[in-house]
Amino acid sequence: MTVGGDDYRSQGARRRLVQELKTKGIGDAAVLEAVGRVPRHLFFEDTALRSHAYEDKAFPIGCGQTISQPYTVAFQTQLLELRRGHRVLEVGTGSGYQTAVLAAMGAKVWSIERHRPLYLATRGRLEAMGHKAALYHGDGFLGLPAYAPYDRVLVTCGAPFVPDALVEQLRPGGILVIPVGEGAVQRMVRIRREVDGALVREEHGDFRFVPMLAHRQ
Repeated sequence: MTVGGDDYRSQGARRRLVQELKTKGIGDAAVLEAVGRVPRHLFFEDTALRSHAYEDKAFPIGCGQTISQPYTVAFQTQLLELRRGHRVLEVGTGSGYQTAVLAAMGAKVWSIERHRPLYLATRGRLEAMGHKAALYHGDGFLGLPAYAPYDRVLVTCGAPFVPDALVEQLRPGGILVIPVGEGAVQRMVRIRREVDGALVREEHGDFRFVPMLAHRQ
């Protein structure tokens, strides 16, 4: 992938970020390789913030949303146990950074965003960068049933509960990763849908996300 504005300085900063993520416990080589390839600075609308893009921090992106901390992106992606060719539903497109990481790993991505300005800006950004992902404007609580079932479902905003629709759109043998909680802090939950339909739930620590909200124009 060739992207204008991705210079040697940015590439070096990404290599340092990858090393930092390793020290924080990210061990999936494919996740680290994708983080090392995707130019996070190009997902910032505010160019004044681009010099901070490879700090392990979240930053505002508009519409009251954020581009997630790289560690959070890597941690959630690692929980997915993603393989090339997996069909992935992402709820909360945001800036498109997480979408790009999934696409860089060879996933087939369908992503839904509640905020129309973000949806429009991100659709153009990902197209310009050459990432192939199907983006939709709508209610993440409903998912995208027309394209189900999915091998993986990833929610990138804090959900007050696990939406039934997202579980139903998960293929047997699939994995749903979702931060759950109504307060400022959510528990990272991974749900495996067994071949017989049984659901196995695990919790993987506390994180902070913007809230998952129903669709509005």
